[in-house]
Amino acid sequence: MATTKWVLDPTHSEVQFKIKHLVISTVTGSFKKFEGTVETDGDSFESARVRFSADIDSIDTNQEQRDQHLKSADFFHAEQHPKLVFESTSLRKVSEGEYKLEGNMTIRDVTRPVSFDVEYGGTATDFYGNEKAGFEVSGKISRKEFGLTWNGITEAGAIVVSDDVKLLASVQFAKVKEEVAA
Repeated sequence: MATTKWVLDPTHSEVQFKIKHLVISTVTGSFKKFEGTVETDGDSFESARVRFSADIDSIDTNQEQRDQHLKSADFFHAEQHPKLVFESTSLRKVSEGEYKLEGNMTIRDVTRPVSFDVEYGGTATDFYGNEKAGFEVSGKISRKEFGLTWNGITEAGAIVVSDDVKLLASVQFAKVKEEVAA
């Protein structure tokens, strides 16, 4: 069976993270620059191979001072570790339109197994004849497992940033058209 390649369409995708601040509210951030590919056997996404990376320097939480702190050595250390990388080890169908994506995520040169829930939105052809596939991806990681261990405690004893980080992505992939030999 022929391998089909799909490429992430960044203009129709978004990648976000959510983390509790002072345990009472949630701060949402996003990565503005990212890329990814999916390789499938034929047109079936079951057992697809997924690769994704995000540029740490593109973090945006709508607050420049916080963004700079996240890029610093206290957190991601963007200068030495410019990318967050995910490579799948399996994608299996759980039910109609629902998948479980497992793989290895690398942050700050620390690689850990992670698991995501994936909702397959279907495929459609755009105005230009390109076949697109849409997915909603969600999961949770422990930031401390990846060496993001900075923690502050307020004078009242409240933890400033929680350990759990929710990851959410709404992504669209474009099928790479086969080149026909002349």
